[in-house]
Amino acid sequence: MNKYDGYTDEQLIVRMRDGDEEVAQYLLDKYKYLVRKKARAMYLVGGETDDLIQEGMLGLFKAVRDYREERDASFFTFARLCIDRQLYNAIQRSNRQKHRPLNSYVSLSDEEFEMELRQLSEQNPEAIIIDQENAAGMEQRIKDSLSSFENEVLKLYLEGSDYIHIAEQLDKPPKSIDNALQRIRSKVKSCIIPQE
Repeated sequence: MNKYDGYTDEQLIVRMRDGDEEVAQYLLDKYKYLVRKKARAMYLVGGETDDLIQEGMLGLFKAVRDYREERDASFFTFARLCIDRQLYNAIQRSNRQKHRPLNSYVSLSDEEFEMELRQLSEQNPEAIIIDQENAAGMEQRIKDSLSSFENEVLKLYLEGSDYIHIAEQLDKPPKSIDNALQRIRSKVKSCIIPQE
């Protein structure tokens, strides 16, 4: 059992600001699963999973550094928003660069990064709620665009199952799962990335 297990995330942020330097690493480790899950979902629309995980961890790091307990959102909600934004921005940057791979190095000390941190910390609860509604709307559009079979495949895929395991669970041939994932990628991409 970890010494931080009895604390809420918000209490941990206060401890971190009071000088407990281990809290940041604990929160990064605690929510790494969320980054992996979201990066795996974003892999459907382009980019390498490892690059997306790096981007997602950067978003999580921003959340740990910028969370303000006086805002109406919980730390989990704020972290999820920061991770989503970082991943969406990475995908958009990648697409603007004619599908070149995501940069493998991100500086944590440059002025642009500091400006992003300040902008996030100044965000009001209304903007957070609007972003949540936009994300929920996008999730619904994706769900509506997929067949019931594709929705089942996507759910299992996002939970971490591979082609073979999904095929076994749904009693389908692996090729059928592969084809479904290809269709899902195309449909998700059209829902997330505006067509030019």
